[in-house]
Amino acid sequence: MKENSKIESVHKTTLPNGLQIVTEEIDSVKSVTVGIWVKTGSRNESDQQAGITHFLEHMLFKGTDNRSSYDIALSMEAVGGYLNAFTSTEYTCYYARCLDTKLPVALDVLSDMVRNSTFPPEEMEKEKKVVLEEMKMYRDSPEDTLFEEFSKQTFSQHPIGRPVIGFEETVSSFTRDDLFHYIGERYKPSNLIVAVAGNADHTEVVQLVSKALDIDEDGEVEPMNQPLTEYSPFKKELSKAIEQTHMISGRRGLYYDHKDKYLLLLANTILGGGMSSRLHQNIREKYGYCYSIGTFNQSYTDSGLFGVYIGTDKEYVNHVRELISREFEQIRENLVPDRELAEAKAQLKGKLMLSQESTSNRMTRLAKSQIYFDRFVSLDELVENINSVTKTDLKDFAETFFDPMEFSETILLPENS
Repeated sequence: MKENSKIESVHKTTLPNGLQIVTEEIDSVKSVTVGIWVKTGSRNESDQQAGITHFLEHMLFKGTDNRSSYDIALSMEAVGGYLNAFTSTEYTCYYARCLDTKLPVALDVLSDMVRNSTFPPEEMEKEKKVVLEEMKMYRDSPEDTLFEEFSKQTFSQHPIGRPVIGFEETVSSFTRDDLFHYIGERYKPSNLIVAVAGNADHTEVVQLVSKALDIDEDGEVEPMNQPLTEYSPFKKELSKAIEQTHMISGRRGLYYDHKDKYLLLLANTILGGGMSSRLHQNIREKYGYCYSIGTFNQSYTDSGLFGVYIGTDKEYVNHVRELISREFEQIRENLVPDRELAEAKAQLKGKLMLSQESTSNRMTRLAKSQIYFDRFVSLDELVENINSVTKTDLKDFAETFFDPMEFSETILLPENS
C-alpha cells in the first residue's frame, strides 16, 4: 500500500487493490463518522437499470451472510450511534456516526453490508413497495415534481436528467441477479473510498479497512462514455391539484472543477443566499409575492444546474418573472458594491467554518474532494479562492452567465387555473 497524501491532519492511503482511504483526525471530539463511498450513481445506469443504484442502497440494509436486517439496524443504535445511506447522481454513500471507541464495529457493519448482502427475495418484494411509496411521496410534493421536470428538460435524453429513484416499471422489474451483477460491475475496490473524520488514527483506520475490505483486485470499473446532449432553453408548463404556483427559472450550471465556480458561488449567494439576498429582499420583503424563494447551484463532473425557485400565487407570476429578470440584469450591468461583495464572501466563509463543527460534514468533504479533485482541497485553499474574486471578475462572469437567452422556465400551476 502507499500513502500518497498528507495535509495537516488529513491523510490518504491507497491499498494494493485500489481502494482509497482518507481520514481527518480531530482529537477534540469523542465521536467519529465513517462512510464507504461508491463512485457510482444514477447516471451510471442504463435506461433499463434506472433506479437500481438507489434500490441497491435500500437492499444493503436487508441482511448479509452474517447479520439480519435487525442486527444491522441495532448495531449502531445499541451504542448510541446511527447508520444511514444516500444515493445521488454520481455517488452512493453508506455511513455511520458513533463514539470513537465503536469505530471497529461501524467499519465492520458497513463493510459487511457492502461485501456480503444476500438480497432475500421476500425483502426485495417488500422494498419495491417501499420505493414505489417513496415515488408517490415525491409526486405529492410540488417542489420535487418541479425540480424533477426541470432536470429532465435541462438534460434531455441524458442520464443526469433521470430521477435518482428511477421509474415504477424499472424498479418493479429488478431481480436478485440484477443487483449482484450491478455490485460486481460497480462496487469494485478501485471504485470505493472509505472516508473517516473524528477522533481516529489513520494507521488504525487503514488496518481496520484492510481487514474488513480485503477484496482481491479485480480490475478497473469500465468507464462510461456519456457525452452531454445539447442544451436548448425551454418553457415547460405542468398542472397539479395544488393551491400555489411553483416556478423555476434556470439553466445548465458549472461542473465541479470549473475555473469560474467561485464566481458562481458568490453570485448565487448575492442573489439567493438567505434572507438578506437580493431576490428575497426585493420579491418577498418588498412586495410580499412569496413565502419561499431562493437560488440553487448543483455541480456534476461535467456540468451543473443553476436556477431560482419560487412558490407564489398565479396572479403574481408575471410580476415575479419581471423582478427575477431585473435582478439578473442588475448583476450583469452593474458592479456589485464593495460592501455587498465583502458580506457575500463572509457568508460563504462563515458557512464553511461552521460546517467544520460536524464530523459528518467533514467526512463528506473528504470524500467529495477525492471524487471530484483526486486530492484534498483544504479550507485555506477555499478561502483564498473566495477572497481572490473581485467585483470586476464577478461582473464579467455575470454578463455571460446571466444572459436571459440561456435561461429556461418550468412552472407548475394549480389545475383549472
